[in-house]
Amino acid sequence: MSFGITEILLILFVIILLFGGKRIPEIARAMGRASYEYKKAKNLVQKEAQELKEAIEEQGEKPQEYEPKDV
Repeated sequence: MSFGITEILLILFVIILLFGGKRIPEIARAMGRASYEYKKAKNLVQKEAQELKEAIEEQGEKPQEYEPKDV
């Protein structure tokens, strides 16, 4: 299912009616900042995971696999 030009224009019109012309740039800026922070946090987590992996490999240890215990 894809949106046609009329559906997109209708959605934009409703957004402008709900939020007004002044709020839309503020919302766009907030979404941009949130996107930036998300990407920054994601890259930080990936970098830390890579460093941890390299530290484990440097020590010559293999990551232990999970083996469930018999209860």
